[in-house]
Order: sequence, then structure tokens, then C-alpha cells
Amino acid sequence: MDIQISNESINDAARIHEVTEEAFLNAPHTDHTEQFIVEALRRAAALTISRVAKVDGEIIGHVAISPVTLSTGATGWFGLGPISVLPVLQGRGVGSKLMKSTLAALKAMGACGCVVLGDPDYYGRFGFRVVDGLVFPGVLAEYFQGLSFSGEIPQGVVSYHEAFSTQG
Repeated sequence: MDIQISNESINDAARIHEVTEEAFLNAPHTDHTEQFIVEALRRAAALTISRVAKVDGEIIGHVAISPVTLSTGATGWFGLGPISVLPVLQGRGVGSKLMKSTLAALKAMGACGCVVLGDPDYYGRFGFRVVDGLVFPGVLAEYFQGLSFSGEIPQGVVSYHEAFSTQG
């Protein structure tokens, strides 16, 4: 399977919505608003990076990166997610290729680091780790992880963009 990764284009929004909705349809630990979060981030011009994975010109995956704030005032930090891959293609390297490409782009733009809420076994493969003192309220600490491009990971409470409270 030849997976091509590129930035989203102006005509990709509807297909990204479909892929994201399908990817999370039967996923545990979700309130099924991920596609609406991506749309709200796009409307707010808060999609710092929005990349798609394509096979034969068809979008099969997507990842969103948006700015986060830290209670300590640390700057240059971003949140990864949602990341979506069509269920029939999960486990075939699409998500990994999206992750590697997106993290490289984030680092190249001078970001200090990235946080993610998700499976530590999956995200640990890309360098994310749980950091004492880096907190996202209301979730189990082992599922909230950080990755620094510049050395240290700051401590403090992390807040995502208000689009993450979108209900649809």
C-alpha cells in the first residue's frame, strides 16, 4: 500500500469529516465529537497542522495539531489529535506514517513540543511519555503524555483550544 501524506487542501474538509467519524464510530473512550472538533478548529483558524493520508488519491486518514496553553506560561506547545484512520486500514502503518510526518513538521516549524491524550503503548513508540507535573485535568495521568523537541517538558496544567468542548 503506497501511503501519501500531505497537508489538507481546501476541498478535503468533507472527506476528513467522514473519515474521522468512521474512525471513532466504534472506538472506546469517546463521545463521538472528534469530527466536530476538527471542524471547529478549522473555523477558528486553530489547525496549526492538518495532514491527510491518501492511497490512490483517496483520503484514508487525518491528523490535527492545534496550540495548547500551559498554566506556567510555557509557549510553543501543541496538542496532537484527533488522529483518524479508516477502521479497515488500522494496523497497517497509516497512523504511524501520519504521526512521523506530522511530528517532523511540528519540530521543523520550531515547536517546543507536543502533548497527546491516548494509549501510552501506541504513542510511546513516537517518544511520548508521561511526565510528572504535566497535567490534563479529569483524565487518568497515564494517558496524558508529552514529547519535547527542545529538551525539557514543562510542568503545569494543559488546556486545549475551546473547540475541544464542541458537542456537534
